[in-house]
Amino acid sequence: MRILLLILQKEFKQLFRSKTMLVLIFVVPIIQLLILPLAANFDVRNIRLSVIDFDNSTYSQKLIEKIFSSGFFKCTGVDYFYKRAFRRIENDQVDLILEIPHGFESNFRRESSQEIFLAVDAINGTKANLGATYLNSITSAFNEEILQDLMPADRYPTVPDFRLVSNNWFNPTLDYKFLMVPGILVVLVTVSAISCSFNIVKEKEDGTIEQLNVTPIKKHLFILGKMIPFWIIGIIVFSIGFFLVAGWVYKIHPLGSIALLYVFLMIFLIALLGFGLLIATYSENHKQSMSIGFFFIMIFILMSGLFTPIDNMPEWAKAIAACNPVTYFIEVIRMIVLKGSAMNDIKTHFVIIAGFAILFNSWAIINYKKTS
Repeated sequence: MRILLLILQKEFKQLFRSKTMLVLIFVVPIIQLLILPLAANFDVRNIRLSVIDFDNSTYSQKLIEKIFSSGFFKCTGVDYFYKRAFRRIENDQVDLILEIPHGFESNFRRESSQEIFLAVDAINGTKANLGATYLNSITSAFNEEILQDLMPADRYPTVPDFRLVSNNWFNPTLDYKFLMVPGILVVLVTVSAISCSFNIVKEKEDGTIEQLNVTPIKKHLFILGKMIPFWIIGIIVFSIGFFLVAGWVYKIHPLGSIALLYVFLMIFLIALLGFGLLIATYSENHKQSMSIGFFFIMIFILMSGLFTPIDNMPEWAKAIAACNPVTYFIEVIRMIVLKGSAMNDIKTHFVIIAGFAILFNSWAIINYKKTS
């Protein structure tokens, strides 16, 4: 125990001696958590729409007014030639073109139906699909309103009218921040934990590793001495981000047990720090460790379900996500914060993340070659 305390004392002194390292550990993740949720916005608004109104009638004007009053579209002007409007799509000035044909109102009154043309810039598939969906919904609602105005009251259909009423659970306002902020916090803690655990490589480059190797320090004590300081720092960084940024700035308050969340966090940090130390034992210098770490960090982030639901991934990607410890923590923090899940709901996640912790740390201890 005394040897471990001496190693911890040496690690903390070495850590707090570097002012730059302290800024990277504590300040940078908080700034990123403040900025990234504003950029990772799933709400698609201000879709640039160009309208070509060949009818210029009362109905066409009502339709145009209804579209732009929805708040999803931004008018980029009214064109009178399709080729000119299409050229604006090619110049990335317009996302969608809506063309209202001649005789729109008269045909609608006579035949109770009329087709309109929509051209979509599909380079940005998400924006194009949502824009087309919004327009389809608005035009359908407009169609119903006009038909009710045209149809006499005694001819209203007597068939029961079935309507779908939705109830948004766990995030009633559909605010993307409630989904993204907890996930981004997990990613920042992951990056911080893996990056900080590379200090074994620094010992190799400075030559101090050779001095430690000839001491009677056991391998597991050396690994623990390297891990515990950054384990504590990871908890502090998470706490600042969770209570200060998520709670105070974004007004996200957990519905579930904070103690349960912190227990999972502690095990998760043990797993991630063990993984970082494992990479460090295989690396000869800092560049190697950073390159390998960046490779795995990108996989952890992209295959974690943060930006893309895992259910939408192909089978091979789901298999990779299942081997990703970040996946389980993002699921757990969202379940506890948004749904108020209890231990019984996340017990499988606990078992899996504990397995990762045992695997990575055992591997790191075995792989650390201590020569006398």
